[in-house]
Amino acid sequence: PPFLLTLVRGQVLVLEPRRLAARMAARRVAFELGEPLGKTVGYQVRFENVSGPNTRLRFVTEGVLTRRLLDDPELKGVGAVVLDEFHERHLDGDLALALLRRLQKTSRPDLRLVVMSATLDTGPVAKFLGDCPVVRSEGRLYHLRITYTPHSAAALEEQILEAIESLLREGLDGDVLVFLPGAAEIRRSARTLESLAARHGVLVLPLHGDLSPAEQDRAVTPGPQRKVILSTNVAESSVTIDGVTAVIDSGLARVAADSPWTGLPSLDIKRISQASAIQRAGRAGRTAPGRVIRLYTADDFHRRPSTDVPEILRRELSQMVLQLRAMKVGKLDWLDAPPEAAFTAANVLLDQLGASPRMAEMP
Repeated sequence: PPFLLTLVRGQVLVLEPRRLAARMAARRVAFELGEPLGKTVGYQVRFENVSGPNTRLRFVTEGVLTRRLLDDPELKGVGAVVLDEFHERHLDGDLALALLRRLQKTSRPDLRLVVMSATLDTGPVAKFLGDCPVVRSEGRLYHLRITYTPHSAAALEEQILEAIESLLREGLDGDVLVFLPGAAEIRRSARTLESLAARHGVLVLPLHGDLSPAEQDRAVTPGPQRKVILSTNVAESSVTIDGVTAVIDSGLARVAADSPWTGLPSLDIKRISQASAIQRAGRAGRTAPGRVIRLYTADDFHRRPSTDVPEILRRELSQMVLQLRAMKVGKLDWLDAPPEAAFTAANVLLDQLGASPRMAEMP
């Protein structure tokens, strides 16, 4: 993203799927430029805006961009938008891409769009963006030693304890990043690891989206004491945590879903895709050779879907359709068009609630 500042006039917006990623990426780029955060580089997430009048490179969450498009449909003063970690295919990300492409094809042909990810099928995206060029960067990833574990009837926190003990017996040099489905599993694992942490002088820290920025910083900032970081998939992508040389992957995540009977949202524990497992493993090989323990079998890994189903194909769509109505946007071209039944149901619900006049149409 900083390179784009030399190519375009105005601001560069970088969409990140999570607040933690936006904050850490902005901080890293500002450090590389030798400037304080909030000068050339800043970030904006919900309830937090670290930027100034001269900020040109701004890292934002997907919802922040959608809100900005509602207030400023032309994105005045913005020369380029980067959609980072697009493989996650959040609903806001797909909506942002559709709106930005519409803007580019109508009143803002000068607007440059970049879609980035380490595990993305580039073909459909490049075609959607008018057969745009594809740039590959192999980057640098240190050697990873990945092991699988046989099926176990033990509780997840007990499996985590056993895996960490095995790493310590091997002479672990560095911090451990443990991926768990959610905050409840993090709390249980932290209690189970209390005795081990006291014996080995290890600091056990949680990392999830509901923590304060100060608590998140404590987990991801290097320190003198060896750490075990218990994280949700907030650390799966966009984040390099210095000092992490081992990853323990539960293979699980809490995934947003909607009841087919009530339309009410829920968070269900699901098995992650191969792409997510690869992303998680890569956290151990960013700064040194790493070790990965997957708490499932190799056969289980190979039976998993290669990628996650985009949210637009599986979620209830009334919030998205309401945003389109508020923007007075009619027909849109989508990377993956939403199911007609879900789109119709969302419009019916909004009509029943007396929402703004219908504008959104199926492609």
